[in-house]
Amino acid sequence: MRALLQRVTVAEVRVDGQQIGATDAGLLILICAMAGDTQAEADQLINKITKLRIFKDDAGKMNKSIMDIGGSALVVSQFTLAADTKRGNRPGFSNAASPDEGRALYEYFADGLAQTGVTVETGKFGADMKVSLTNEGPVTIWLDTADGK
Repeated sequence: MRALLQRVTVAEVRVDGQQIGATDAGLLILICAMAGDTQAEADQLINKITKLRIFKDDAGKMNKSIMDIGGSALVVSQFTLAADTKRGNRPGFSNAASPDEGRALYEYFADGLAQTGVTVETGKFGADMKVSLTNEGPVTIWLDTADGK
C-alpha cells in the first residue's frame, strides 16, 4: 500500500459540493492499495503512521506523533498513487488493486486507524472528490509498504 501524508492545520473533502469529511490539526492521508496488497500492508501503515513523530513539541522539533497530539485524520482513497509513468506521457494504473480489493483495503485501513484512537473521517471511494488543505510546515511524507520488502 502507498500513503501520502500531509501534516495539516485543516483539510476537507467535498463531493457534489457537500463536505463529507474534514479534519483540523492532524493528517490528510491519501491512500492507495496496490495489486497483491493484503490487510497486513494496511496494518503496517497504521502502525507506522500512528508512531511517526512529525508534529512539533514545545521546543519546535518534530518529536510528537498524531497520538501524542490527539490529532485527527482525513483518509482519502487515491488510486492515482499507483501511477506508472515509465512509458510515455500517459500514466498507467495497472499496478493498483482492483476496485473491489481497493475499497475493502481502504475501508479496513480507515477503520483500523480509528481503532487506535485517532479520530478519522473519510472521503468517498471512487467518487470525484474535491480535496482542500492547509499543509503545515509544509510536511509531506511518502510511505510505501513495498519499500520494506
